[in-house]
Formats: sequence, structure tokens, C-alpha cells
Amino acid sequence: MSTTQEQQHTRSEEEIQHLLDAVAGGFGHPIRSPILKNPADYGLEFEEVTFPSMDGVPLEAWYIPREGSTKLIIANHPLWFNRYGLAAHLEPWKSIGALAGNDFEVDFVPDYRILHEAGYNVLTYDMRNLGHSGTGNGGIGSGGRFEARDVVGSLMYARSNEKLKGMTIGLFSRCQGSNATMFAMQWHPEQFEGVRCVVSPQPLSVRVTMQRTLELLGISDRIDELEEKVRRIVSFRFDEMSPVEAAKSVTIPTFLYQVHDDLVTLPSDVQAMFDNIPTAEKKLVWIHGTTARWDGYLHFQREPEQMLEWFETYMR
Repeated sequence: MSTTQEQQHTRSEEEIQHLLDAVAGGFGHPIRSPILKNPADYGLEFEEVTFPSMDGVPLEAWYIPREGSTKLIIANHPLWFNRYGLAAHLEPWKSIGALAGNDFEVDFVPDYRILHEAGYNVLTYDMRNLGHSGTGNGGIGSGGRFEARDVVGSLMYARSNEKLKGMTIGLFSRCQGSNATMFAMQWHPEQFEGVRCVVSPQPLSVRVTMQRTLELLGISDRIDELEEKVRRIVSFRFDEMSPVEAAKSVTIPTFLYQVHDDLVTLPSDVQAMFDNIPTAEKKLVWIHGTTARWDGYLHFQREPEQMLEWFETYMR
């Protein structure tokens, strides 16, 4: 008997329902994580700024200026994370991904230093319901649907702020931030006129990651029950939170990369998004040698060359 079969056999129905409720609640009402580091910890000057999302939710941000540069990278982060990253080496945030080996800290600030040294100004912010930003839509998660308004808000801020307006804009959108960017392109394409390119690590579809999570828990046959529990919290079905269809609206040069053997998704999901992107200026890179999703988030600071080349090519 396999481990999964043993788990299914030994767990009571009450225990299974408790697990389903925990997964649904963790997605539907994402917990905020602390901001443990800032750019000054890496010798970078920065400003604390705030701006509204498209629908008015206040978003807290760092602006890291690069003297003499007229190029701006806007960074959009994953679910449960914030502009710093995720304190996944500490509880309760460690438990978010520990089942799949994601039990180590993800610090994004070195990414900003690399971008700064490469000649870019950086604007990075906390999405709604996360970090220090305001609460929107009752605090529920949406896989990037509501968060698309935050992406638009960041673009509107960049175009209206006296220091930033007129800068050449590129996007660095991770996971839910990538989903949100694709949804924003689908619903508000006019906001992306003039945006030169996007680097998008590890977008995913909610159904796929939920199915994989249930497999890790040994209750893979409960996906329909889980979907109904999530829908009763967020009102959306899983497929309504997938960016696969929205990828058809991506019209700017797009660089996707993904841990190939990531335990919480499938290569076919990212491949489907990539295949749907209509522009010929696109690239997909697979990260091998790990099953930990968090390694994908750290890939840029470990091997930034290809992504920096992408930004350099399209942000001239």
C-alpha cells in the first residue's frame, strides 16, 4: 500500500474535513507575513511610498531610486508574500509550504539590489490583504483577479508621480503577481500601452495547485469538495482563477520561468499559459535540480543573467 493510500485509509472523515477546511481557509483568507528586511539592510537608499490601487485600496511600497536612470521595474509578489518576501523559516509562515519542502526564507531584497546595480529604479509594493497594504474585498484571496487592480494601480502611480512619470517601465511579476498581471492585461489592456516587457516567474492555476496539495495530503479524490469550500469563501470556482485564458491577452515580450518538478504545480499548466501568449517575443525556461517552489523565487538572485538580458533587450 502506498503512503497516500495509507493516509486515506487511516484518516477519519472528521480529520479529512479538517484538512479541507484548513486548505480552503488558508487560500480564502491568506495570513499576512512580516516584513523582516528592507533595502537599507543591503546598502540601498529607498523611500517609503503609498498609492491607491485602481479601486482605492491603499498600497504600501518601497521606491528604490537609481541616480541618472530613466528605467523603472515594478515588482509584483506571490500569494502570502510581501515586498520583502516570506518568513518561511518561521512559524506560522513555515507551515504554508513545508509539506512540499518550502520551509526556508525567501528574501527578495537582493533581487532589488541586482536590478539597482544593473541600472534600474525599482518600485515594489505589498498587494492588497498582504504586508502593510490595506484590506480589500473583505480580505479574501482571488488568485490574482482582485489583485489585478493593484497591478493597474502601480502603473497609474508610475505614470502620475513627478519622479517616475516618463520612465520606461518593465514588470517583474511573480506567481500571483504574474496571474494578476495577466488578468489586468485581459481586462485593462490600455494600461499596458508603453510597458516594454515582463519577467514572470511561476504563474499557476488554482485548480492545479489545489489538486497537487491534496495529493501531498493523501486525499486526492476530494478536489470537488475543496472547490466548493473555497467557492463559499471567495465566490469563484477554481477555473475562474486560472490565468491560462488570460494569457491570450498578453501582448508584451514575456519571459516565464518555473521549477520543472515543483511539487505544488505541473509543467503542463505553465506550458499552457506560455503556448497561449500570442506574441512571438516570449521565452520559457525550466529550472531543474529541485522540487521546491521557493527555489524558483530565489532563482533570479542566483542566476540573473537571462532575465537581466531580457530587460536590457526590451527596455532600451
